[in-house]
Amino acid sequence: MGEQPIYSTRAHVFQIDPNTKKNWVPTSKHAVTVSYFYDSTRNVYRIISLDGSKAIINSTITPNMTFTKTSQKFGQWADSRANTVYGLGFSSEHHLVKFAEKFAEFKEAARLAKEKSQEKMELTSTPSQESAAGDIQSPLTPESINGTDDERATPDVTQNSEPRAEPTQNALPFTHRLVKGGVPTILTHMHLASPNQEGSTISKHWEAELAALKGNNAKLTAALLESTANVKQWKQQLAAYQEEAERLHKRVTELECMSGQANVIKSHKTELNQTIEELESTLKAKEELLSCNPLKVVWFTREIERLKEEVDNAHQLQAQRDSLTQKLQETETRNKDLEVQLSELEQRLESSQMEQEAFRKNLKTLLEILDGKIFELTELRDNLAKLIECS
Repeated sequence: MGEQPIYSTRAHVFQIDPNTKKNWVPTSKHAVTVSYFYDSTRNVYRIISLDGSKAIINSTITPNMTFTKTSQKFGQWADSRANTVYGLGFSSEHHLVKFAEKFAEFKEAARLAKEKSQEKMELTSTPSQESAAGDIQSPLTPESINGTDDERATPDVTQNSEPRAEPTQNALPFTHRLVKGGVPTILTHMHLASPNQEGSTISKHWEAELAALKGNNAKLTAALLESTANVKQWKQQLAAYQEEAERLHKRVTELECMSGQANVIKSHKTELNQTIEELESTLKAKEELLSCNPLKVVWFTREIERLKEEVDNAHQLQAQRDSLTQKLQETETRNKDLEVQLSELEQRLESSQMEQEAFRKNLKTLLEILDGKIFELTELRDNLAKLIECS
């Protein structure tokens, strides 16, 4: 069956600086999928993580490894075969604890597999288990199982058959060696030498699987490019909405200042009304005095004319006051309309942000699907390699 993913999570991946051996160097710009794989053929557990087409973690779990939690969201382990130390930053402590539990579980499974493998090798090496004449046997070497002595596994050996060669450490990177448009692709033509009709049928089956995966890969690439274009368009719309909202806020501020001036105009209007009333009362009083004393007609006539001019001026001021009042009402109406437009723009802005958030979630789901397809391609490549070796 080859390697199968048995547990996956997302984390930021780091490696220790090879020069200082102290500082962490990030190997991914964002959180990526980190998965435990189990190879049932070799009985081996591995930790694998891909950033696009690049394998940033390819670590085989051995009994002497230890996963250390250095903080609430960060953990690390040393891989002597890769001559480095890996670090993982998780989004929560729960994910870190779950990953550590799986590490301990698979480490114990690797230890038991090692002991079982050593027992099988001891039984195989005894004279009672030697093959008859004409049988072919080959010793198991560390290179045949992609690891060191801690990762040995015993392949199945039957009479009158050659032992099956295991894929090497380069199996995973080779799968993603061809990259086009940021999305990994695989070779469409693979020549499988088959000794009989059954092998040819299996080869055609896998070629059809490869063609189907290639088609799905092209569809996912097109969807990703379309999603990127939509993101750019939504960002431009969001910027335009923000500029419009800022302009409306400035307009509201100006109208509030005009509203403050309207209060001053109202106070002036009250004062003018009081002045007109005083002038009218004064005019009546002087007319009464004029009727009582005819000798002061000339003086009162001039005084009346002066008062009439003041009354006319007061009426003009009142007309101006009415005009300003009307403008104030129009300004207040315009202010309400602008507030309604501002509210609508804020609602549209909020809706756009919600759409953008939904798109981010869809994009995240798409990335997870791509990760799953990459893992399926890895498994497919291992199976094809085994078919070639069996042929």
